Amino acid sequence: MKYLIVGLGNIGPKYTDTRHNIGFMVLNRLAETLKVTPELRRHAYTAKGKYRGRTIQLVMPTTYMNLSGKAVRYYVHEHKLDLKNMMVITDDIALPFGKLRLKAKGSDGGHNGLQNINELLGTQVYPRLRFGIGNDFAKGHQVDYVLSPFSDEEFEALPKLLDKCVKGILSFTTLGIGRTMEQINRKPKPPQKEPKKAEGKDASMTNPQDS
Repeated sequence: MKYLIVGLGNIGPKYTDTRHNIGFMVLNRLAETLKVTPELRRHAYTAKGKYRGRTIQLVMPTTYMNLSGKAVRYYVHEHKLDLKNMMVITDDIALPFGKLRLKAKGSDGGHNGLQNINELLGTQVYPRLRFGIGNDFAKGHQVDYVLSPFSDEEFEALPKLLDKCVKGILSFTTLGIGRTMEQINRKPKPPQKEPKKAEGKDASMTNPQDS
């Protein structure tokens, strides 16, 4: 089985650690896990890894975010890939920082990279993993926000979140989209409240004859 994993972002040093480049960060973490090194090819940095009998093709478009579909369409055709075996990783300002949402299909949600992919593929039916980056910006400053670096606190939390994304990607290639969605989209159980202790003397120590 062959899978195409696409991480969206912008090339160049000034974009390296920005929120809009979380797709690249996830793909770099995946490359480390698979022990492969992405190399510059047509429209993208790419690498091919193996995991439990699956072939995983990593793609990081060099076309800049707004033209991501150009690279995606090229590699989908090159590998003659069924779109159900492709996953696109992207940032999402509609989700709080660190929140992950995996879907089998959907609209672009206002994301320029997904919009271009949808247009050039002629469909929006393909898996995508959205990584929440929050929306802590003033009105009219969305572009400045997504192209700004993560805060120190967010950077500290990133490694575990990137590992969670990689785990989800590998699950997608082995267990499928349905079971992986259950794992990633599952709401955490609220912490259980400890039972209140009885005031005064412990009821279990009370002797009925004493009353």
